[in-house]
Amino acid sequence: MHCLPAAAPYADWLSGIGCHTLAQLRRLPRAGLQRRSSPLLLQELDAAYGRAEGHFSWFQAPPLFSQRHDLLERLEHSTAIQAVGRRLIEQLCDWLEARKLSVHGLDLLLHHEKGRHARPPTRIALRLSQAAWLPADFMDVLREQLAQLALAAPVIALELSIDHAGPRPPANASLIPEPGQWQRDEHRMLDILRARLGQDGVRAPRPVASHLPEQANAWACAADAGAPAPSSLPPALGPHARPLWLLHQPLALQTQNHRPLHNGRALRLLAGPERLETGWWQPRGHTQRDYFIAQDMGGVRYWVYQEREKTAGGWFLHGLFA
Repeated sequence: MHCLPAAAPYADWLSGIGCHTLAQLRRLPRAGLQRRSSPLLLQELDAAYGRAEGHFSWFQAPPLFSQRHDLLERLEHSTAIQAVGRRLIEQLCDWLEARKLSVHGLDLLLHHEKGRHARPPTRIALRLSQAAWLPADFMDVLREQLAQLALAAPVIALELSIDHAGPRPPANASLIPEPGQWQRDEHRMLDILRARLGQDGVRAPRPVASHLPEQANAWACAADAGAPAPSSLPPALGPHARPLWLLHQPLALQTQNHRPLHNGRALRLLAGPERLETGWWQPRGHTQRDYFIAQDMGGVRYWVYQEREKTAGGWFLHGLFA
């Protein structure tokens, strides 16, 4: 008889009348049993013997996710915090799986001691360059951020929340491997590098439609890697080779016998000139340059140019070849 939850409030009364099993409970008059107990007890009794249809309420995941885990002891090491954070992230991924959603990031709050020695919580923001819903996508970034974190005080609780969840990208139903898998691996690597080096430590090229190399070769924070590319395409380059490493500012070179010098060594011109002339309509003035590929006695190659508008013909170092 104690298998029925609805019988628990009436256990003493039922035991007093000698009713200890479901069979004995079933032989009692239904009308009298309902008056002296509750209709729920009869419903559970009928359901136990299959006389009533079972009605089940499907689990509904909450519309927003926010979970807090209070610790039994203070944590002072990132390894222990990472283990507790994994539990919260797994709960988040279960919630995302139930609702078929994905997120681009999450916020993890590390709560410290309260009271007289209270401190504000430490906030760890995990930002991903693409939508994710698997624990491994978050744990790699969390591990890197915790490795760079210096705790100001022991942690007594962890709280995980998200700002927004969006629809999940459709799964690939083809037998052929999805080409976007390589791109996802690349974004995952960039997320780990940003977590290790900081948001400004990883940059992505942002070419600009300009003939001046120092303006055309623009770079932006890699966190904006998902931003749309500019509508104006950069101008097409000629057949001349150009270096991948440009100096932030061209370096003025000394000359000897009309030849440029770098670190006291004379440079020998190998190829060029690549003539560049632009900017006559802009306030900064008319730019006229002749670019050359130069090489020193050690075999190192440089990208240098000579200003044609000056009588002396100044030489500048603008780039380095690998």
